Amino acid sequence: FRRVLFRSLDFSKIEAGKLDLESHPFNLRECIEDTLDLMAAKAKESNLELAYFAPPLKSDMFMGDVTRLRQVLINLIGNAIKFTHEGEVVVYLTHTTLADDIVELQFEVRDTGIGIPKDRLDRLFEAFTQVDSSTTRKYGGTGLGLTISRKLSEVMGGRMWVESELDVGSSFFFTAKLQQLPSTEETRHDQSP
Repeated sequence: FRRVLFRSLDFSKIEAGKLDLESHPFNLRECIEDTLDLMAAKAKESNLELAYFAPPLKSDMFMGDVTRLRQVLINLIGNAIKFTHEGEVVVYLTHTTLADDIVELQFEVRDTGIGIPKDRLDRLFEAFTQVDSSTTRKYGGTGLGLTISRKLSEVMGGRMWVESELDVGSSFFFTAKLQQLPSTEETRHDQSP
């Protein structure tokens, strides 16, 4: 009940344009690893492999709202685990430098789950919508998580989309534009006498 209430509150704030993002320094790699740690027990219960791949970054330090970024990741990974009966859920990170210190991060959450029919893909991000009513009965959920996640990615200067093949799996993508900070090692080196 509490999760549904929080999602409804988030959705109301987003719809009213009143969702403010916080901006604090955070370690991106730690954010991803902490998120996977949170989801590891669920993956283990389902006998799923849970992993991530990220290229080396000039710095793992970014300025942004780590809580909202983690919220999107948790939702996408949680959905992937829920709809995957065997195989794996893997998070892939890629990035593009847009300006001196602005980086567009792209996350892909790929699963080997049940997949989504092509004619239902466009409905996924609509509020209170599931792929079909039998999905709601079998798996539960409010249908708000993806709507909120997509809006959060847009508020972070990005977008969200999905690619899927029925009975093969799905890949949910989202991007966010964040300011990259110097690494803590560089900062310490610069401040040394």
